[in-house]
Parts: sequence; structure tokens; C-alpha cells
Amino acid sequence: MGELNKSMGLGTRSQQQTSSKARVRTGSLKIQRLRENALAYTFLAPSLILFAVFMFYPMIKSVYLSLHSTDPAGNVAAYVGLDNFATLFSSGQFLQGIKVTLLFTLLTVPVGILLALVLAALTHSKLRGMRIFQFAFSLPMVLSVGSSAVIWKFLFHPTLGMFNYVLSLLHINPVPWLTSPDWALFSVAIMTIWMNLGFNYIILSSGLQGIPDDMYESAKMDGAGPLVTFWRISMPLLSPTIFFVTVVSIIGAFQSFAQINILTKGGPVNSTNVFVYSIYQEAFVNFRFGTGSAQAIVLFVVILLLTMIQFKWVERKVHYQ
Repeated sequence: MGELNKSMGLGTRSQQQTSSKARVRTGSLKIQRLRENALAYTFLAPSLILFAVFMFYPMIKSVYLSLHSTDPAGNVAAYVGLDNFATLFSSGQFLQGIKVTLLFTLLTVPVGILLALVLAALTHSKLRGMRIFQFAFSLPMVLSVGSSAVIWKFLFHPTLGMFNYVLSLLHINPVPWLTSPDWALFSVAIMTIWMNLGFNYIILSSGLQGIPDDMYESAKMDGAGPLVTFWRISMPLLSPTIFFVTVVSIIGAFQSFAQINILTKGGPVNSTNVFVYSIYQEAFVNFRFGTGSAQAIVLFVVILLLTMIQFKWVERKVHYQ
């Protein structure tokens, strides 16, 4: 009995030591996890602060202002509920802004992506001198929107601009690029396509360079020509990149502002008065912050819906490796 009690006592002591070690290990793991989380949140803190100050606070403030009327100084005057939205949708100018924005998006996004894709495909071959063309096609990316708009404003000038000078050499009448309602949106679209060309070209060119060379060599051994190779191999493997560029370009087109402000200021006759410029006019020119905030909320919802539609249906056509 004494030996049995002694052995039972040793077993109990061993179990107590094991459970004690397990508790110590669990406690040390919790402390280590807390330290890792604290370190992670410390590194994330600058980004979270910037997001909170420049994104979340303005968004919450916009929602608040959209439900109130304000005085010219921007101070809240009264709660009006959804009246700002009702006024907005009953306004013909707001519907005109939606129409102009959609037309501007249709003019800039497909042409811009197609042009960048063609240039990326043409400069994908490893021939001598291609670096010069790659540099030239990427160059618009280094210029700011404001600088680019000022340069294009000189090019579009009715009497001193280079475009009308070239047309005069061809005995063609000068074109009122920025002063005619029929030409103004088209002119701004040309400038926007050129401005976005650098970013689209770099992304699509990088996507083409990521396709393995052995796939091209296998297609060449099977007798496939350049067009068949591009359509059957390059396009499916490049579809995730094209999808990304499409989403970014559509969002960028809906948020276009600087080039319109510098080139046309929404005119002539509101022919270039896109969504964001209409928000700017309503809030900072007419000092109606309530309706301006309501327009900003509508713009956010429209971009969100368009992005969700693209990820819901268009992404099904994307081929991931």
C-alpha cells in the first residue's frame, strides 16, 4: 500500500507538472500573439489614421451634409431629410451630368485600353530599339494631369494651336476644339486617352511579359501565326490584367475633374459638365453643400454598383492560370 500510494503520488505530481508547463506555454503563446498584434497595429496605424482623416471622416461628413441644408459659409442650417436627393433627381442638369459622364466613359475607356493593348503587343517583341518606343509610350505617366491639360490647351487653341495649323496645311477649316458643344467632349476625351495611355501601357506590357515564352514556342511549332497566337494564348492569359485595367479606367473616368476644369470648365453649354465637376460647381461655386454632398453620395453608389457588376459578371470571362 505504501509503495502504491507513493507511485500514485508520483503520478499526480507528474500530471501537475505537465499541466503547469501547458499553462505556462499557453500563457507565453498568448503574450507572443498580443505582441505580434500590437506590432502589426503599430505598423498599420499611419495608414489607418490617413484613411480615417482623408476618407472615412469626409464620407461620414458628406452623408451628414446630404441630409441638411447649409448656409453659404457651409454651416448646417436645418435638417431636410431626403429633400436634397429629391431636388437632385428632379433637376435636368443632374441628369445631363449623368449622360455626359457615361458618354465620356464610353469615349475614353474602350479606346484607351485598346490603344494601349495594341502598343503593348507591338513592342512586346525583343527587337533592337523597342526600349525607345516603350519609354515614349510610358512617358505620359510621369506628367501630372494639370501640366498635361495646360499643354493640350495650347494644342487645342483655335488660332495658335498645332492641330489647327496642321489642318490649315491640308486646306481644312479650323476646328473649334474646346469652344463648340459638338467638339468639346471629344477633345477632352482625346486628351484623357493620351493621359491614361502610360499607365494602361505599362500594366498591359507587364502582363504580356509575364506569359511564359515556352507557350509561344509551342504555338510556333504547331504552326500558329502571330494573330492566332495573340488571340488564343496572349488574350486569355492577359484577361486578368485587362479586367484590372478596365475597372481602374472606369473608376478614373467617373472621377475625372482636373482636365475638364482647366480645358473647358464644364462648358460650352454644359457639354463637358461631368459628374465630379458638377459636384464641384454645386458645393464650391454655388455654395450649396447639401446638394453637392448628395451628388457625391450618388456618385459613390454609382461607382460601387458598376464595380460590383464588373466583378459579378465580367470577371467570369477572366481566365486565371
